[in-house]
Amino acid sequence: MAIPSPSIAYQFRVSIITTNLSSSSPNLPLFNVSSAPSRSRRPSSTIVFSYRESGNRAVSESKRKLLEQYGLNPDEFLSEPSPKTGRRKELRNTRKGAQVPTEKPKPPRTTHKLLQVLGGKARRMKLLSPKGMDVRPMMEVVKGAAFDILQAAGGCPVSLRPGRWLDLYSGTGSVGIEAISRGCSQVHFVEMDPWVVSDVLRPNLEWTGFLDLSVIHIVRVEKFLERAEQFVGKSGPFDYISVTPPYTAVDYSVLMHQISNSAFVGEDTFIVVEYPLGTDMMDSCGCLVKVTDRRFGRTHLAIYGPKWAQKKKRKSRNSETDSTIATQLFRS
Repeated sequence: MAIPSPSIAYQFRVSIITTNLSSSSPNLPLFNVSSAPSRSRRPSSTIVFSYRESGNRAVSESKRKLLEQYGLNPDEFLSEPSPKTGRRKELRNTRKGAQVPTEKPKPPRTTHKLLQVLGGKARRMKLLSPKGMDVRPMMEVVKGAAFDILQAAGGCPVSLRPGRWLDLYSGTGSVGIEAISRGCSQVHFVEMDPWVVSDVLRPNLEWTGFLDLSVIHIVRVEKFLERAEQFVGKSGPFDYISVTPPYTAVDYSVLMHQISNSAFVGEDTFIVVEYPLGTDMMDSCGCLVKVTDRRFGRTHLAIYGPKWAQKKKRKSRNSETDSTIATQLFRS
């Protein structure tokens, strides 16, 4: 703001400098007014405020009076911008110059044929599986051991007892397809990934010719178990249940407790569970007992079944021991 004078007009530029003086300085603020002629035609004056932190009210009032004397608006010089306003301005400035990084499109998911059916009608038929680690199918050595144990426990080493199979976390469907191939009458597949269902599971069922014997549920396993009574209906509990979840995505204690209390489990049900090394697996699942628990590297395989299956297993072991002893005696 320009102030008239008899000869020239002065242009004021005010800078406020806060200093902490010694205790010997007076309580009132000190004002030093200096003017220096600029190179331009209009000289400029600078007002420097020097005060102590004590007596802030008196200092502010004195500053306001001094600014008013020179015809300046005190609110423009004494108002301090809030920290939030400063941060917003900084963000705006950075956003103006910065370019928003565009997300790279994810590569399309693809499949390959690495799995195969191990036994039964569709033996040696290749199955699709996703590339990468999105879906982790059960290893073939684990799957083969599981079905051998189930067939022996059911009293028929060649095939499974006829019945209905529930394949939880089915993924590629290799376990349920193996079950149909070995004698199961119907398999219910539970898989939550629509792409896996449309591009992997369903093509595998069509390729093996088992689509008519299959029921696909595109839902989370937890939700499916909560609605067990609705899905069971008049059919009753399942004869077989396979549990092959992604290791890090589930709590096995909660999952097994939910399965054991569901309407899917009956007195003659067999449950096949694949779990990682270091997991504490319970010795029983509801009314079922643990028939076997085997280790394959970092993978464990637990099978729960009725008590009569455990007795049959013991008898088969004793008969194998007797036959071995008889063979050794005969050779000697």
